[in-house]
Amino acid sequence: MSTELPIAVHFGAGNIGRGFIGAVLQDAGYFVVFADVNPTLIGALNERGNYSITELGGGATKKTYSNYRALNSVEQRSELIGQLSTAEIITASVGANILPLIAPVIAEGLSARTLASPAVVMACENAINATDILKSEIRTVSNLDEVALFANTAVDRIVPIQTDGSEPDVAVEAFCEWVIDASNLSKVKLDIPAATFVDRLEPFIERKLFTVNTAHLSAAYLGQQAGHTTVVQALNDPVVMKKTQAVIGETSKVLINKHNFDPSAHSRYVKKTMKRIASPAIDDQVERVGRDPIRKLSRFERLIGPAAQYAESFGKPEKLLSVVSAALAFENDDDPEVARLQLLLTSLSSSEFAIEVCGISPSHPLSDYLVETIDNHKRQVARQGLLG
Repeated sequence: MSTELPIAVHFGAGNIGRGFIGAVLQDAGYFVVFADVNPTLIGALNERGNYSITELGGGATKKTYSNYRALNSVEQRSELIGQLSTAEIITASVGANILPLIAPVIAEGLSARTLASPAVVMACENAINATDILKSEIRTVSNLDEVALFANTAVDRIVPIQTDGSEPDVAVEAFCEWVIDASNLSKVKLDIPAATFVDRLEPFIERKLFTVNTAHLSAAYLGQQAGHTTVVQALNDPVVMKKTQAVIGETSKVLINKHNFDPSAHSRYVKKTMKRIASPAIDDQVERVGRDPIRKLSRFERLIGPAAQYAESFGKPEKLLSVVSAALAFENDDDPEVARLQLLLTSLSSSEFAIEVCGISPSHPLSDYLVETIDNHKRQVARQGLLG
């Protein structure tokens, strides 16, 4: 284990952290410092001194990684700040809602920085412009533009449910894509062979979010509605598969219109996506894929985001709204956001729900369609209540 390698600090030692971003950075020649709050995982990573990644599917491969260490970002905060002060790259895959919580320690690390070159900071989340969210939270560094460069990214790799007792080893799908917005990186040269550098990121972010994430989530919500427990079971149901493909037909129309994608090339991307999420090797529970429905119903996420753009250009996004309806009825007793969603549905009018949860104002072209969908859901719930 060499510490002479350039340092990359990665927040989040979970499955994506170990099985995607951390691995890509180690492959690129970086020594990765994982920062996490899970003492069991941190202990396992440090005690073993290595972990393996198994790429699932045909011709499955296995690779071992050891150029890392793991720190507890709470208990070892001072040491983490020291690592941040010398890191060439700072990345995160903790969930967009957690980014504000890690911003203070990153700010302290950047403030302590003495290197001549700035650190490259990238939030690798399933959210549009997640790095901008992180940057906005790092407000205490007076010379921020001198010590850090911020780059938005688009990331894509599906990590299925892991086998009990397998941690810290991780199994992932073979496919992965990490697209980095290089428009703000002229002062540094990042050498990450597995990443793709572009000058305009939005098309890649929306293509991934509105295709891969929308399809995966649609299969989960529509699948649960049809009585299925896993995504693959759902997509093996011809009715659910047809509905999911129809949803992606709407998002494809949005993407081709907005970003001038080649229709044939985008069609191939969609087919590849459907093949990926329907693979038994990376099957997942619909409850896990559908969790956190309030965030997934927010304005720029994978349902309302493309639905709003569709309404702006083409009218009613009927297929996307059918998934919104399924999302409103989503069940998961272990997800507190589901209970909160139901509370909001009962305490807010449909128009208020559209504004507060979905970010759609009454003047937006989607508003009437969305309010109608919420109203219909409420009426259906009321009928079911009357029937006992």
